[in-house]
Amino acid sequence: MGALLKKGSTVMIKIMLTTPAALHALLFASGEPLQKKQLAALLEIGDSDLKTVLQVLDNSLKGSGVALVETDTEVELRTAPEASTIVKKLRESELARDLGKASLETLAVIAYQTGGTDKRGGATRGEIDWVRGVNSSTSLHTLLLRGLVEGREDEHDKRRVRYSLTTEALAHLGIARAEDLPRAAELQAVAEGIIKEEAAS
Repeated sequence: MGALLKKGSTVMIKIMLTTPAALHALLFASGEPLQKKQLAALLEIGDSDLKTVLQVLDNSLKGSGVALVETDTEVELRTAPEASTIVKKLRESELARDLGKASLETLAVIAYQTGGTDKRGGATRGEIDWVRGVNSSTSLHTLLLRGLVEGREDEHDKRRVRYSLTTEALAHLGIARAEDLPRAAELQAVAEGIIKEEAAS
């Protein structure tokens, strides 16, 4: 479904998303489980309508290699069981190659937040995305797969996951602790200040 828009002498077609398509986009962009209440609010629909939309999306994903995974309160997109063999090949190839620029950037953000002065220890996906300016879900997946970072429930917001360095990552970086990173204290203070300002705005 689309609508025609005129801009000067140019005619553009604006594609109108269906609600299931919008839900699909939200789950894909998140890369993490989303609360059903949050999804209903974002889509501006009620709980009963959300249940219907989830069913429509679930049906549309059959045979696509991607599956909808639900709990009583959360929803996320995962690879379907039937895609496990091909996904295993991808993971094996990821482990065999060097970390790319995106993964190194993500690792750096987490590293300089792991020993932060506010004692939060690490960074959330949202904080990493904000610092890098792009979606970091793929990079986080690579780092988790390699055992360089670990995720745990954020003490300040149990809906979020906070990522921090593992001992394997410290060994990879050639340091004993995150505070040993070059200019760690200065860079952590700057990063924490930026994140706090963003949260307050």
